[in-house]
Amino acid sequence: MKGEKTADSVPAARSGEHPGEHSGEGERGGGSAETTLLVRRPGPGERDPVRAHRRRRAIELSLALAVPAALILLWQLAADQRWIDSRIYPAPSTIAADGWQRAADGKLWPDVWATLKRVIAGYALGTAAGYLFGLLMGALRMVRAALEPLLDALYVVPKLALLPVFLNMFGLGEGPQIALVATTVFFFVWISTMAAVMGVAEGHREAGQVFGAGPWQMFRHVLLPASLPQVLVGMRVAAGVAVLVIVASEQIAANDGLGHLIFDSRTLFQNDVMFVGIVCVAVLGVVFSELVRFIGRRLTPWAPRDRGRPQS
Repeated sequence: MKGEKTADSVPAARSGEHPGEHSGEGERGGGSAETTLLVRRPGPGERDPVRAHRRRRAIELSLALAVPAALILLWQLAADQRWIDSRIYPAPSTIAADGWQRAADGKLWPDVWATLKRVIAGYALGTAAGYLFGLLMGALRMVRAALEPLLDALYVVPKLALLPVFLNMFGLGEGPQIALVATTVFFFVWISTMAAVMGVAEGHREAGQVFGAGPWQMFRHVLLPASLPQVLVGMRVAAGVAVLVIVASEQIAANDGLGHLIFDSRTLFQNDVMFVGIVCVAVLGVVFSELVRFIGRRLTPWAPRDRGRPQS
């Protein structure tokens, strides 16, 4: 088109001039005004979003693996060069060899299973109770007014301080460990659920009422879909905290489990075994947390995703 220019070919405007003012001067002078056409070229992510997303994910995965790998290599180098005392901080190769040997001999799996079953049992109980209380307190104002002050007071109590109470209630065995995990998980799930239900937009509730939704339909079609993504975030946080609490509890009042393995090996100055237990705890926590997130993504396909994810 005559008189049109692309953004690449338009000369820079003089200082203090605006495009509109420049065009106006041309019109007032009787000349023909030039129309500036700005052309925006799509970037690589817009031309091929799937390929761009895969490339970005590959870079992110590489960084996620490179950072711990670099730290492990630095640790190995420091142990080999005697920059650190390998008797206190064994080299990663020594820890890996000892862990492999204990796993092959069957000495590691009983402790892993003891910790895992306590975490699963306590997490299931705490999640169920926390979600129920959070749902009721978020939806019913009177229930929230009656229970929130009490639960707030109990929430600030360090959970390990309750271990003697649970020992008196359940005696020695699995009961105190499971109760401590369930109590810890309960508060995380309760707070996230109550906040999520209270945060459901009033317009969503009014829409349900307009369509004549009963209590169950209001929960099924309004409260549950709107609040579930935030609830699952609290459940994921609670999964990691559950592993932390059970390890601390096992160091105090247990005869097996990864926490007991770590504490007992430190007492016997078996630092390589201690680090084997620490690594197992880290792996268990990551796997458990990622499993909860994976389930959450499958349960909430409507929840917001990563912005870099390609659209179908």
